[in-house]
Amino acid sequence: MTKTEIVAKVAEEIKVSKAAAAKAFAVITSSIEQALKKGAKVTVVGFGTFSVAERKARKGRNPQTGKEIKIAAKKVPKFSAGAALKAAVTGKSVAKPKAKKAPVKAAKSKKK
Repeated sequence: MTKTEIVAKVAEEIKVSKAAAAKAFAVITSSIEQALKKGAKVTVVGFGTFSVAERKARKGRNPQTGKEIKIAAKKVPKFSAGAALKAAVTGKSVAKPKAKKAPVKAAKSKKK
């Protein structure tokens, strides 16, 4: 699915112009981008988490010459899918956490 298809789907679903949907999409993506630039995590409950991972410097090989090269350390964007998204893709239902039951206190007996 492309950006254009997403914008068209949003415009159709919420009955706004494609220009308004494109602007909303741009605001969302730029907000995520700005947060990641600051090193923050962006969590969309049920969808997933965007974060920044740091790769260490390492040695690699030039595939054309076979010569060893140094690959510099860098930051890269990372996405971890949420449980609801994983369940939607696999066709399984999301396992809801069991609610904790409050301990039942014994009723005090009245002595007469």
